[in-house]
Amino acid sequence: MADRKNAKSKYTIDRQIPGAFEGETVTRRRFMTGAAHTAGGIATAAFVLPSLGFALGPLFEAKEQSWQAVGAIGDFGGDTYVPRTITLTPEIGDVGKATVFVRQFNPAVDEEERDQYNEYIAISTACMHLGCPVNFVQAAKRFICPCHGGVYDFVGKVAGGPPVRPLDRFYTRVEGGTVLVGPRFSVNSELRRFSPRDPGEPLDGVGQFLYPSRPTMRKIEGT
Repeated sequence: MADRKNAKSKYTIDRQIPGAFEGETVTRRRFMTGAAHTAGGIATAAFVLPSLGFALGPLFEAKEQSWQAVGAIGDFGGDTYVPRTITLTPEIGDVGKATVFVRQFNPAVDEEERDQYNEYIAISTACMHLGCPVNFVQAAKRFICPCHGGVYDFVGKVAGGPPVRPLDRFYTRVEGGTVLVGPRFSVNSELRRFSPRDPGEPLDGVGQFLYPSRPTMRKIEGT
């Protein structure tokens, strides 16, 4: 009996809360505070969830990069690059097109092992700092980003400036005397192949673990 008498009442009037009403178990202040927090949470979710969906959706979107003809094998030598235009996203017209620089594999400069996918080297023009377009300057045999001073050597490795990794590449193959360019892939400073990453994501050291591959991105043997 003593425990019941000493037990704290659930009614606000028994607890002598100012302004309490008979039969009230939650104060108006607590109710309004809870309602405000609930409304704020709903409003925040209305803004945050669509933004997260927009940002994370592409990570789980399957992307298939078709193989595209860029010229005959005789169009490309091993001492310079030839620019070619390919389509990355066909649904959006000219905006979905991109330039790639193509040349023949050159044992004198290319360090990686030659295989069926790199008899011709196809290098992306997207700078690995912020994605700005780079240009190949034949006189200097360098890829140069005019926006933030990124410089890459002849094989696409970083030679100066803020880029965090070499320029991305595209798989190539030869069919009937024609050079085809296929899916894009990323490389680290040793030109080891990785599935595509975004600009600003390093692939050396812990970078390859901090920026994992996209789960639904198409992979080709050796990546």
